[in-house]
Parts: sequence; structure tokens; C-alpha cells
Amino acid sequence: MKSTSLLGMFALAAAVALAAPLSMNAKNESLVLGGGCFWCTEAAYDLLPGVKSVVSGYSGGKELNPTYEQISAKVTGHAEVIKIEFDPAVVSLEKLLEFFWQVHNPTQVGGQGNDHGPQYRSIILFADAAQKAAAEKAKAAAAKVFRDPLTTEIVALEKFWPAEEYHQDYFRRNPNAGYCSYVIAPKVKKLEKAIAEEQAGKK
Repeated sequence: MKSTSLLGMFALAAAVALAAPLSMNAKNESLVLGGGCFWCTEAAYDLLPGVKSVVSGYSGGKELNPTYEQISAKVTGHAEVIKIEFDPAVVSLEKLLEFFWQVHNPTQVGGQGNDHGPQYRSIILFADAAQKAAAEKAKAAAAKVFRDPLTTEIVALEKFWPAEEYHQDYFRRNPNAGYCSYVIAPKVKKLEKAIAEEQAGKK
């Protein structure tokens, strides 16, 4: 009886240990959006406290299993996007959307910066009614700040396709590459300063 009881206790302890990481992950939420090259948006959102992971990918079109070559050929309808996994207890959905207007120019038509094409369009893909409402509210607020009309699309998320492995964590792994040095690094530095000042103001 004692042996059986001990076995039961060990089994229970093992089950709890295995379940703990799952329950922690279950608390996280995700948001998919795009604002130009996903190397840039990924690097930007990696800076935010509460963001657990950022995955570069494709969404917004109809092509199944799209490749970067197809995206670049502008034949899929997809945009370069990122999927942000975040802890809502640390960073809210509203904060992520507020940050969105800081990391790109949502008024530009046909691309972002020197990156031209529909794959670089400004887009928020909502997963449910709450995200849709939050996105529309955030866009309405941002429209009062920008002089030119916003081009940002707000559409339902149908499927997120992760990009090829070499696109993931691109800025971290290639900080000295030309695009990273001249385009991403200055943006990241500016955003880091803004985030630091905001955090200091809360203390």
C-alpha cells in the first residue's frame, strides 16, 4: 500500500511538472501585423518588455505555403508580417497596437520606405472580435495624429505562414549586413531610447 501510494505521488508530481510550462504558455496571447520588411518589425517588437517571441512570416493572401520568392514576385497577395507572442499581464494588446504606429509609416502607399510592393503594406490581422475592435480603435486614434490618411488594412487572420528559417531573428544574427546597418539599426536605437524614457517615466 505504501509503495503504491508513493508511486501515485511521484506520478502526480511528474504530471504537475509537465503541465506547468503548458499553463504558463496558455497565458500568452498572439497578434499578427505587418509594417514593411519583417526584419524591421521583428527587431522592433523584440524590444518590448512582455513580448515572448516574434516570428516572421506571411499572411493576408490566398496562396498556400508561400515562399519568399513568390512573395517577392507579388503573386500571392500576402504581406510580410510578424506573429507576436506576448504576456498580457506585462504588455497589453493596446500597447502593442500603439507601438505599431511608431515602428513604420502607416500613411505610405505601395510599400514602406525604399521597399516597394504590396507585400510591404501596413496591415493588422485580427484573430477575434476583441482584436478587431482594439485595432479599429487604435487606428482611429492614430488617424488624429498623422497628417496624411492611414493606409493600414484591418482584416481577419485566416492563416499565418512562418517564413523560411534564414529570415528568423535576421537582425540579431546579421547586425553588420548592409540593410541591417543602414535601415534597421538606426530605427532600433531610436525605439530603444523611447522605450527607456517611457519606462523611466513610470518609476
